[in-house]
Parts: sequence; structure tokens; C-alpha cells
Amino acid sequence: MARRAREQVRDVARGELGWAFGFCVLGLRRPLMLLTRREWRGGEYIPRSGGCVVVTNHVSEFDPVPFGHFVYEQGRVPRFLGKAEVFRVPVVGSILRSAGQIPVYRMTSDATKAFSAAVAAVRRGECVVVYVEGTITRDPGLWPMVGKTGAARIGLTTGCPVIPVAQWGPQDVLAPYGRRPRLLPRKLMQMRAGPPVDLSSLQGREPSPGALREATDRIVADITSLLEVIRRAKAPPVRFDPKTAGVAEIGNPNRPRHRDVEMDGDAL
Repeated sequence: MARRAREQVRDVARGELGWAFGFCVLGLRRPLMLLTRREWRGGEYIPRSGGCVVVTNHVSEFDPVPFGHFVYEQGRVPRFLGKAEVFRVPVVGSILRSAGQIPVYRMTSDATKAFSAAVAAVRRGECVVVYVEGTITRDPGLWPMVGKTGAARIGLTTGCPVIPVAQWGPQDVLAPYGRRPRLLPRKLMQMRAGPPVDLSSLQGREPSPGALREATDRIVADITSLLEVIRRAKAPPVRFDPKTAGVAEIGNPNRPRHRDVEMDGDAL
């Protein structure tokens, strides 16, 4: 870890990460190391080079920070797909754009721009991070809910590896849609990556709606299995579906949507 820290400082000094991402590394890494504990498994499954999609569950507005830390410590610069509203926040939006993060214009005619940008990033050899549910899970137990097809579409279009990662712990720092972080005592950030999702039977042709749904179900299933290992518990037998439950699919279900500021890797 000490060697990696020295390499990070060197990379920032050389400007190899860009000023914005370098700012995030220097500004966030040390506080994270001091204020959280880490239990990381499976980092070797994240390719050290070449385009890939890393897909995870979403349990807190805080989780992009420790998750980005996990991905970066594996030697990759994460390119998150985040909802466009975050990019409109003064200063924050400028940093995100300069750091190469990708805005998602949900429920608009511009939604396909995020897909095109993500595909281009993968083809440049970058590591794109997608929240498979498209928003913080609505499941009462914070298990992964029914997924969106964006990650599957990127993976099937590019043929890149799709790496599932389960995370647990950020919700102890900041509850879903909470506004008061609980930093002490130090919370445990658990990340567990698995081998690439097997999409081989669905590749080699234009992704159909059925293929996208099947690929998405496989991705969510792999993430759920990893989360079961972390939590030492079994997920509900039926995956939570906001549509059938009559729950808002995006944004904070408890207040007007325009005030939300979460980082969502939304459906594309």
C-alpha cells in the first residue's frame, strides 16, 4: 500500500491523471485511509489495462468515493457514469467533467450520449464504472434490485470484460438519501470483485432487448452472489422491482427529484 501511495503521488506530480482526478486523489485518499477501514477482495479480476466495464450495486450517495478508491488502487482510473444533475452543481460539475466522468441525461432524448461516450471510453482502453440499478436501491434490505440495461449494452457492444463488484459499508457512513454522515467510529468499507460475467452466449450479434435483459440479469445475479458472501446472508428470492412495487424508479422517493445529488450510473 505504501508503494502504491508513492506511485499515486508521482502520477499526480507528472500530470498523468489530469488536474481534476489528481486533485481528487490527493484530496480524498488520505481522509479515506484515516476515517474508514477496508476489506477488499478480488481486485485481481479488474484488468490492469484495456477497456472494461466495472459494475456495482448502489447503497449510498457516499459510495462513489470508497468505490473509486478501490478501483484506483487496482491501478485503474475510474470513469463513472453519473446523472447529469450532479454535473450542474457549481465547482463539482467542473471537477467531474475535467476528471473524465460521464454525465447521464436520464429520461431525455440525450440519454444515448452517455452510451456513446462510454463505448468510446472503453474502446480507448479506459475503465468505465456503472451502477447496474441506475440509482440507489429501493430494496428495503438494500439488496440489489432489478437492473438497468446500460452496462450490458456497453459490454455486448464492445465485447469488453464486464467485472461485477459488490460493495457494503458506505451506507453506514451516509444512509440512503441521508444528509448527516456518521464518520466515527470508523466504518468498514467492503468491496468484493468477481470474475468477468459470462456473456459469451449473447455476444457476436446486435444486442436485442431479450439479450440485454438476460445479460443484465446475469450481471445483477453475480453482484448479488458476491454481496451474499460479504453480508453472510441470503438475498430475497425475488428481486425487488420498483415498477411492480409502485416506487419511483429514479431520484429520492421521499422528496422532489430535482434536489437529488446522487451519482447514478443510469440506464442508457
